[in-house]
Amino acid sequence: MIDERAWVHESARVDAQARIAPFVYVGAGVRIGPATVIEPNASILDDCEIGARVRIGAGTVIGCSGFGYETRAGRHTLLPHTGNVVIEDDVDIGANCTIARAKRQATRIGVGTKIDCLVHIGHNVVIGRNCIIIAQVGVSGSVIVGDSVILAGQVGIKDHVTIGDNSIVYAKSALYRSIPAGSRYSGIPARPHTETLRLLARLHRSR
Repeated sequence: MIDERAWVHESARVDAQARIAPFVYVGAGVRIGPATVIEPNASILDDCEIGARVRIGAGTVIGCSGFGYETRAGRHTLLPHTGNVVIEDDVDIGANCTIARAKRQATRIGVGTKIDCLVHIGHNVVIGRNCIIIAQVGVSGSVIVGDSVILAGQVGIKDHVTIGDNSIVYAKSALYRSIPAGSRYSGIPARPHTETLRLLARLHRSR
């Protein structure tokens, strides 16, 4: 069902079982699968693909241009972003999130991943299956996140980092390097969680 107050481009393909709320924008070439719910004031920009049983929260923007610039003669010039965003089946995305389109190919969110409100995911990011991404996380461009990863609240991830499957990055951490599967990292800069705990214990003992 498409609410009469939504705007859907004539070339978009929206499954009859999808629900599009008032004031949603659906751009050219968008594909939206069955039983997907898009809440008010969300924007799905051109050529993005949304799977089945996806929930996209109010005010979220899917497919905005990535933050990629080249400095020419002292001026920052936005690079073309000709890719798209692919949201696979059974993904939940909270309110007021932004997921940037890829420079080329696709920014991708894997099956079953759940994303809280106020999360930013940069261009060319690939997030695996069944991940949990909690509020105010920022993921820079070209990051690869494995399956079943947890990024706790306010985590920041540097560009071109790879996070192995089944890893956890604890709240307010800043991850600057790739980490293997099964890791537990915390702190600024993020380091193995047990090491962070030892450093904090030493700091308190020295006071």
